[in-house]
Amino acid sequence: MEIVTSWMETGIQQGRQEGRREEAASMVLRQLNRRCGSLTTELQQQIQNLSVEQLEELGEELLDFTGVQNLINWLQNH
Repeated sequence: MEIVTSWMETGIQQGRQEGRREEAASMVLRQLNRRCGSLTTELQQQIQNLSVEQLEELGEELLDFTGVQNLINWLQNH
């Protein structure tokens, strides 16, 4: 029988959250590259640093983007 301690549970939960954030960032970046073209390294890093909630919001908002300037404006406001 495996004993799971609270610190192990915390570590597992943090790992899951980080994995979720990385997946969301990857999906949003792919969508943005299709919508806006290739993004600069700086923009990619800004997106990778967003929280899951921000990434989800951006994922919805980018459907209305017509170019990279929309992304830049969104990032400045969030």
